[in-house]
Amino acid sequence: MIVETERLTLREVDHGDASFILELLNTPKFIQYVGDRCVRDLDAARRYIDERYLSGYRENGYGMWGVVERTSGKVIGACGFVRRESLPGPDIGFSFLPEFERNGFGFESAAAVIEYGRERLGFKDVYAITTLDNEESIRLLEKLGFTVEREIDFDGETLNLFSLTI
Repeated sequence: MIVETERLTLREVDHGDASFILELLNTPKFIQYVGDRCVRDLDAARRYIDERYLSGYRENGYGMWGVVERTSGKVIGACGFVRRESLPGPDIGFSFLPEFERNGFGFESAAAVIEYGRERLGFKDVYAITTLDNEESIRLLEKLGFTVEREIDFDGETLNLFSLTI
């Protein structure tokens, strides 16, 4: 367990979460706002877990964590930090299965992750990137206290770069 809130537990993702990852990465919003990761079966989901989740834990000591609803025990989303060479520091990310959106889980998990980043990982600044039209994520980041620094070119796409001093 990484962190626990009133309604959620955040923990490392493992191969047992392959069906969740397969579902999450193929939701329309994930594909639209994050990108198509071309994960179409459980084997590809396990490889994705190895390449994106487990490698982040090993290399950085953090990564994207599974967000588990405490009452049901169901993995409902992912929230955590990614370290991209093109950004000046760790950036927060979050995504949820559609049926768990608009329930405050994004704010609850992201606020807990930010606190964890400050207290346990020693972060001073955290960043976030969004597509220019991802209004829900932009509102959530602003509610968390992030401000837009500028637009950046990221792999040929113009994105908003947000920052937060914690």
